[in-house]
Amino acid sequence: MFIKDIQRFEDNRDKVNAYMTYILTKNIPNKLPDIHLQSIKTALDKIAHEISVFDALYILDTSGRQIENIIALKKEYEIGEGEDRSARAYFYRAVKLRRCILSDPYPSNLNNELCVTASMPIYNDKDILLFVVCIDIKLEDILKLIQAGNFEFVFLQFSRFVYCCFALVLFTITCFLFQKGLFGLFGSSNIGIQEMFESTIAITLALAIFDLAKTIIEEEVLGKIKKETNGIQKTMVRFLGSIIIALAIEALMLVFKLAISDLSQMIYVIYLIIGVTLLLAGLSMYLFAIKYKNNTIL
Repeated sequence: MFIKDIQRFEDNRDKVNAYMTYILTKNIPNKLPDIHLQSIKTALDKIAHEISVFDALYILDTSGRQIENIIALKKEYEIGEGEDRSARAYFYRAVKLRRCILSDPYPSNLNNELCVTASMPIYNDKDILLFVVCIDIKLEDILKLIQAGNFEFVFLQFSRFVYCCFALVLFTITCFLFQKGLFGLFGSSNIGIQEMFESTIAITLALAIFDLAKTIIEEEVLGKIKKETNGIQKTMVRFLGSIIIALAIEALMLVFKLAISDLSQMIYVIYLIIGVTLLLAGLSMYLFAIKYKNNTIL
């Protein structure tokens, strides 16, 4: 389970709440005369056949104590009779708000996986609280419910795998560039200016590629959400900045090299310098646009 999955749940919380409210209100009698425990149990049995992804179904009394053992797909989960759940948010919030509510994700006592509890208070026709019905569903299964279908879930997992592969390849390239930079400096007894420039370029490119790979891993694989609203822009600026520095060093190295060998080729250095200048101008315009956008939002 990833942080991004919890964020996706929060983004779709209203949809999930509406769906669970529909399931509970459609099957469970509420605000009717002579509502008995057996009728609630029959309704839960019907829900168990309708929703095959639940972890637990159980009934609480007005004090928050579990009336009978949990209804579950696994025999070992059928426990908890008499357990006091009055301190759980899904109980007292449902009673206080007098409607179906959806809890925040929390570790389940049954399997220690993140789950969400939908709970709904049951009243009789005199508006007296009788029971609170609860359904525990794993967060992973909740996310499957809100997706368009199985294909979307599989595609998301496939996308993460592909991003992971690309990031690993980029990390490998980073290692080779860093190795080349180090060997260029310390692999020879005679270190000239050209070797120093080449090592600097290799290490600078290694840093830029490493930063890009790290961003891919954090955001697309691990699902971390950056706190800064301009987090991706900072990554872009660092990456482009490293590329510009590498090209500028390359241009400087060519100037020294051609100055002592063949000045007729200096036009290519000028082309390279012009390219670096254009990249700097483009980066400056990009930074200005981002700053203007952030100021407009504020």
